[in-house]
Amino acid sequence: MKRIFYFLFLLSLFSCSSSKKEETRTAFKYNEMGAVTSLDPAAARSFENIWVIGQLYNGLVELTDSLTIQPAFARAWEISPDGLTYTFHLRNTIYFHNNKCFANGKGRLATARDFVYSFNRLLDPKISGATSLLSFVQTPNGFEASNDTTFIIHLKRSFTPFLGILTMKFFSVVPQEAIELYGEDFRRNPVGTGPFQFKMWEEGAKLVLLKNPDYFETDGQNRLPYLDAVAVSFTKDRETSFLNFLKGELDMVSGIDAINTDQVLTTEGKLKEEFKSSIMLQTQPYLKTDYLGFFIDEKFPIVQQSPFKLKAIRQAINYGFDRKKMVAYLRRNLGVPATVGFIPPGLPSYDPSKVKGYDYNPDEVKKLLKQAGYPGGVGLPEISLATSEQYQELAEYIQAQFGELGIRLKIDVQKASVLNESIANSKVNFFRKSWIADYPDEENFLGLFYGKNWSPAGFNFTHYSNPEFDRLFELAQAELDLPKRYSYYQQMDQILMNDAPVVPLYYDQVVRLVHTNISGLTSNPMNMLSLKRVKKEKLFNR
Repeated sequence: MKRIFYFLFLLSLFSCSSSKKEETRTAFKYNEMGAVTSLDPAAARSFENIWVIGQLYNGLVELTDSLTIQPAFARAWEISPDGLTYTFHLRNTIYFHNNKCFANGKGRLATARDFVYSFNRLLDPKISGATSLLSFVQTPNGFEASNDTTFIIHLKRSFTPFLGILTMKFFSVVPQEAIELYGEDFRRNPVGTGPFQFKMWEEGAKLVLLKNPDYFETDGQNRLPYLDAVAVSFTKDRETSFLNFLKGELDMVSGIDAINTDQVLTTEGKLKEEFKSSIMLQTQPYLKTDYLGFFIDEKFPIVQQSPFKLKAIRQAINYGFDRKKMVAYLRRNLGVPATVGFIPPGLPSYDPSKVKGYDYNPDEVKKLLKQAGYPGGVGLPEISLATSEQYQELAEYIQAQFGELGIRLKIDVQKASVLNESIANSKVNFFRKSWIADYPDEENFLGLFYGKNWSPAGFNFTHYSNPEFDRLFELAQAELDLPKRYSYYQQMDQILMNDAPVVPLYYDQVVRLVHTNISGLTSNPMNMLSLKRVKKEKLFNR
């Protein structure tokens, strides 16, 4: 009987039949064109993983939609005056999901000792992508449980963004019993404390989470979550996925690359009138900067023979195309032209009056080309831009504008996975890339250019190095005075723009289409997905 019931439940979640009124009303459904690779929070690196992991687990603290840090598993905390000791006071009412790893299959109370275990586990780089984020933690014995509800973290030096880092899904609590039972297969058998619990995952096909009936949060009267289930499909084709959304078989699509913009959006990036009765458009600033990067480490032969080692050439390229038209024509104004610095809007230090970036200026291009020894582009070798197919149209736009100024650009289209490997291992010297905030602090963006973060061990893909930049970066990490810290960030951003190891393209926007029978689905500048307060009304025939 259990198998029959389970089959009927799955059928109700994924049925494409015409009997919409009989569908499970409270299963929130979305499609993931990428791949979920693990449900272990230690592997919470990709957005595909993070969105699901966020429904299954809790961390000490979490972000609100306005990016303030609020209690989650921890009900309160204190930070010592020297910034070296973080003491978290935990709730004593949170249980792990029921699972066979526990005695009698009944989930047990989660305690501070579970956080000690979970955080120590992250120190192993073979297990976790978060190891470098804990470099400021004292070793050994950086994590301590003084009792069941008191968890203490000891830092070896002050690091102001540390509390924000703890909002990342890496730092969720997991039970040791589950890790010991499942081993590496914990990635497919997650056990957390979150609003939803794992039901099934057929990799590349479908994933189902069910409501956690014992979840600790309420709305003041009712226990969260409101939904009965979350169902994720994995249709790779954008047009098929978007058609499924329009037919009501998905509740949401997210990201401009998942949307048929010609069909539903105006040239100004607004929802067309005929869709307003059934669809909501959610847009807002996204802590994400899309950019072109120059690899400038002259120890490498590809740089020794490249014009990119000349700052004047890098600056000329920054001036050589119109970002405003690019965003208007290629992205339907969904985004902001990156004419200020690398730090995007939405972070406190973003200030066009304090940081001067680049805008389209053909006269400056001509001046800089002449200064570099290539008047009018004469003698300048053809340059190659490595990009993925997804951004080929953008590259072609830049190519056309460069051509008018005597800069010959070749577009090297690579598979995204191959391109990422090439960038990380310094095999290309001009590439398209983007950076999404891991936590809401400018340090996370500027760390891409810190001299000690060179790839492949770190994320400084350009191998940029500037002693003054590094000095300010280290000062900012320990600075508790916010205005002074923001001033450091602005100075670093300006140094970066002057040296031009990157070409900022645009500051992205969160873009979602959601059916009007969905309520409580908010968006935020980190593009996190929280479903615990989402409600879904009965689907009507469309």
